[in-house]
Amino acid sequence: MHVYTILVVDDEEDMRNLVEMYLLNSGYGCLQAANGKEAISLVEKQEVDLILLDIMMPGMDGFSVCEKIREKWDIPVIFVSAKGEEWDKVKGLKLGGDDYIVKPFNPGELVARVEAVLRRTGKLSMNEGNPNYVRFGKISLNIPSRTVLVEGMSISLTLKEFELLLFLMRHKGQALSREQLLENVWGGEYEGSLRTVDTHIKTLRMKLRTADYIQTVWGIGYKIEEKK
Repeated sequence: MHVYTILVVDDEEDMRNLVEMYLLNSGYGCLQAANGKEAISLVEKQEVDLILLDIMMPGMDGFSVCEKIREKWDIPVIFVSAKGEEWDKVKGLKLGGDDYIVKPFNPGELVARVEAVLRRTGKLSMNEGNPNYVRFGKISLNIPSRTVLVEGMSISLTLKEFELLLFLMRHKGQALSREQLLENVWGGEYEGSLRTVDTHIKTLRMKLRTADYIQTVWGIGYKIEEKK
């Protein structure tokens, strides 16, 4: 599977490292540039699938960098800036930016925007997904970091709650019996009762709140599906 490489351009090292951590945890490759000239030099030497570009940088600002990029390359650009004024957003998009994120942002929003732009620009096909990142409705799961976001806000799940939710999301729309869930989440050697599944489903529903897509399938078990 192709690992998509994201170039993070920001003059603040802490911000570059933070964004890189988000991207690596979601299965993306990452390159860093501290300024515009460094960014253009990296693009000339290495394959880059998308650029996260800060606007307010000394020397060559993000708008100028985007103009230079557009002269030679057709690489998706997402502007990342503390400047949230409408004028800045319009200017960034007119210069060829594909999206605009205002700082501060949460990791779920950042990764979702990256994936959306990759799909929209044709670099990521609709049939291809990131195996480390599962999304359904308002819920986003980051598998390596075991983090769960609901509408961009982090919620805390136990290990088994996370694995149960992940299994349901990977089999969305399928009616799964309690026996199937117990065997796949707890393992065939687990000697607990089927009530263990019911207990964990009840807790999950409370934690998911507005994103509770879990439905009871009477006489069978449970499935996850958006309510009509």
